[in-house]
Amino acid sequence: MKNYIIIQYQHKDYELWNAFISTAKNATFLFHRDFMEYHQDRFQDFSLMVFDGNKLISVLPANKVDDTIISHQGLTYGGFVVTEKIKLEQFLEIFKSVLQFLNAKQILKLDVKLIPSIYNAYFSEEIKYALFLTEAKLTRRDCLSVIDLTKPFSFSKDRKLCARRGEKNNLIIKEELNFELFWNTILIPNLEQKHQVKPVHSLEEIISLQQKFPNNIRHFNVYKEDELVAGTTVFITNTVAHPQYISGNEQKNELGSLDFLYNHLITEVFKDKAFFDFGISNENQGKNLNSGLQFWKETFGTHTIVQDFYEVKTSNFHLLENVML
Repeated sequence: MKNYIIIQYQHKDYELWNAFISTAKNATFLFHRDFMEYHQDRFQDFSLMVFDGNKLISVLPANKVDDTIISHQGLTYGGFVVTEKIKLEQFLEIFKSVLQFLNAKQILKLDVKLIPSIYNAYFSEEIKYALFLTEAKLTRRDCLSVIDLTKPFSFSKDRKLCARRGEKNNLIIKEELNFELFWNTILIPNLEQKHQVKPVHSLEEIISLQQKFPNNIRHFNVYKEDELVAGTTVFITNTVAHPQYISGNEQKNELGSLDFLYNHLITEVFKDKAFFDFGISNENQGKNLNSGLQFWKETFGTHTIVQDFYEVKTSNFHLLENVML
């Protein structure tokens, strides 16, 4: 099998990396260096670039923790990014070369957080076969609740009723960049009270990211007269609309604010996308489901897809040496 040139990403590669991401079959704006580096102080970047001679053929967004490389701990999904022209044999060669490169650097494990299939422009499951061949261990599986907007779907009677409740309460939805009001009056207090956590993105970070990716990050607030009662921040890719944050005040059930908002997003704002991804309802590294949250999502007409997490020993690169007959 062919061995490729592997290098660690450096800032001088900024333009080359981003140009490659823009043409890849399985990349989103999360892999742009401007997005990856908003939290560079929290992670030791160990992103890799794979070259065939002078031609960049794959990148791996990643960070390093002790003797493990993770793809990428600060991103929702990751894995090897490739173009739509990649052939399976070539991908296996790329995977082998990267494992061999890491093994030579005393990196013992590669943790891969696969990108859900709905985010890919083309089929892109070469990595699953490579992980199988290298005896990778499945360490986690999350369940995403997704509406396929290209096919018929329907809301339950309760969801329709709650959405109409929002109309009767004269709620108003505004697309605006008032992150501060939503973050400080609803999102942060709710996360602190219910889960004792803070938003993954600070207020300053989400404002900065939206300015860099105005077409990929949109925000909607819901008002009862002049009072903010709910809101959502939506991450948007070529194929998917995904609410990254969604929260309402203590009157959300009485007002129907969240159902009213989701009805608007699904049936109006993002109706031309292929998928609407509600995200996961998992806890405990995929071992448990929040039943109430899962039920609520399914009453919008969602179906389940999974996101897998794998751990592979870098020393297993030799298992890819005699695959092709």
